[in-house]
Amino acid sequence: MSQPARPIPAPLTPPAAPAAPPPARPGKGSRYDRSIVEGPLQQAVWKIAWPTMLTNIIGGLQGIVDHVLVGHLVGFTANAAIGVAWQIFLVVIAFISSLFTGMSVLVARFAGAGDEESVDRTVYQGFLTAIGISLFVMAPVGWFASPVLLDFVNAAPRVKAEALPFLRIMFLCSSGMLVFFMLGGALRSAGDARTPMVIGIVATVLNLVLNVILIRGLGPIPAFGTAGSAMGTVIAMGLVGIYALAKLWGGGWVVKFPRHHGFGPDWTIIRSLFRFGLPAGVQGIAMNVGGVLMLSFIGSLAQSAAAQAAFAVSYSQLFSLITWTSVGLMGAAAAVAGQNLGAHQPERAEAAVHVAARFGLAGAALIGLAFLLIPRQLLAVFGMNEPDVVEIGTQLLRVLSLSGLFITVALTYTGGLQGTGDTKSPLYISIVSQIAVPLGICFVVRETGTLQPLHVWVAILVGHATRCALSVWRFNQGKWRGIQVGVAGQ
Repeated sequence: MSQPARPIPAPLTPPAAPAAPPPARPGKGSRYDRSIVEGPLQQAVWKIAWPTMLTNIIGGLQGIVDHVLVGHLVGFTANAAIGVAWQIFLVVIAFISSLFTGMSVLVARFAGAGDEESVDRTVYQGFLTAIGISLFVMAPVGWFASPVLLDFVNAAPRVKAEALPFLRIMFLCSSGMLVFFMLGGALRSAGDARTPMVIGIVATVLNLVLNVILIRGLGPIPAFGTAGSAMGTVIAMGLVGIYALAKLWGGGWVVKFPRHHGFGPDWTIIRSLFRFGLPAGVQGIAMNVGGVLMLSFIGSLAQSAAAQAAFAVSYSQLFSLITWTSVGLMGAAAAVAGQNLGAHQPERAEAAVHVAARFGLAGAALIGLAFLLIPRQLLAVFGMNEPDVVEIGTQLLRVLSLSGLFITVALTYTGGLQGTGDTKSPLYISIVSQIAVPLGICFVVRETGTLQPLHVWVAILVGHATRCALSVWRFNQGKWRGIQVGVAGQ
């Protein structure tokens, strides 16, 4: 399919206008759970949050198992390879997923207003656009750009040899993963977090079984090592994607594909997706480019291979127990705030974000305590026994125990901003906190002295603290209250 139309500018906050009356409550035939806009607020947030958090934790554990397998069967070089490859791949995935952020903003508003037709049209166009980009842009560009990207992050020769096939497989076969992300965002924004939880658990179990077979081999199936991890992921996600498409077409879920608006691109809806999604996509790129550039600093350290392995396990895997949990709360904050704003209840939308942040702080504190008390035992699970790797990883986990408190609050308030339609502010905040601050610290230290692993870890901590402060400040300004959402031409 052809490229989407040029994105139109991000939404402007209109002048204050008389409050519109609440929409009429949908009849008994409505597909949407009205307790999100009418029931107890803590329950509404938790109803969306806990299935997403559980799904993300299980998915994170699956990634941990991958690292354990390759760490024991291939060596810590494979751990570094997977960590580096995922950091690069996520830069691209973050941008494509911006379409799903724009889709989620619209779905939440329309679901809050009980507009089923607009929800279904939005979901289908988000799917169509993402698949077109994945097949005709991601696959060919990713295949040829992978070696250059690995050189850019200063991947050690042994790490690059393991990471290249992994990265190329992920780029070529990403469509199933995108459908999975699209489906989860659409269902949660419409108020159903349990269905993506069940699908996510099935995908994770299938992924785990395939990875065990393909990484180490079984019977006539050879051992593919690091590449087997990528193969298991794309096969599992592809099977789940096929099932999801059948259900979306056949109906039965809270969202479905429409039957009465044609099957081609609807550029008016796609422009609206980009209107809200493009800033979130650039934000995702900024965050992940910052991560890639941080890897280049890590790669320039005297103990680069050990530091990359420690970073891949401590930050990309163990810290994900905090970040993926927080991402679940971010999605809950976005869905509940967006639906309540669609139902003309801005005070309830604001309170939902504060509730989500309190949930996040409690979880981050608990996990951070484990980072402080048993860091060496956590690293040993991944086969990290080399003294240099253990020392660097322990140091990083202790810093992350504090950093997690900042990032969980930052993510929940980011969800509040994005869910209500302000996708532009998080972009600016991310550029400052994920690029300018941490990379600036590393650059200054390297130019004025000798860059050590601890300098990099502290730079990450300062970046997370900055993002937290700016996100809370921007949300509390309340300018998101006046943002209007609609599908052009409707």
